[in-house]
Amino acid sequence: EIIIKKPNGETSTTTIRVWNETVSNLTLMALGSSAPEILLSLIEVCGHNFIAGDLGPSTIVGSAAFNMFIILAICVYVIPDGEVRKIKHLRVFFVTAAWSIFAYIWLYMILAVFSPGVVQVWEGLLTLFFFPVCVVLAWVADRRLLFYKYMHKKY
Repeated sequence: EIIIKKPNGETSTTTIRVWNETVSNLTLMALGSSAPEILLSLIEVCGHNFIAGDLGPSTIVGSAAFNMFIILAICVYVIPDGEVRKIKHLRVFFVTAAWSIFAYIWLYMILAVFSPGVVQVWEGLLTLFFFPVCVVLAWVADRRLLFYKYMHKKY
């Protein structure tokens, strides 16, 4: 919060957002909630001469499944009767949903098609590159920076 002093002597308090909601949810919240699984996988891979064991990938897949089904079910269940919840930013939802589907397809392609059972360096780097691209596209959707300004015009 900052205090703004007007020319007539009055002061007002204004809250300034430091982070964009979409960017913070996709980066800080995701990394913060997934940090234990990521660190566990890194420790296991480094301890086994950069060969994945059973613990790391299983933990990540199990955590994703738990988040997708159990957490989502609880969120839906606790909504009081007679109340309705809506998705606040539908554009951002579609972008992240598309990237989620792409992530599963990409994971399958890496592990079963390109180099079965082995993750090559280029695959890992490309996967790492996809995350900032996803965040930027979600931010663009949130800010309506592309074709959104032309959607409601009549030509």
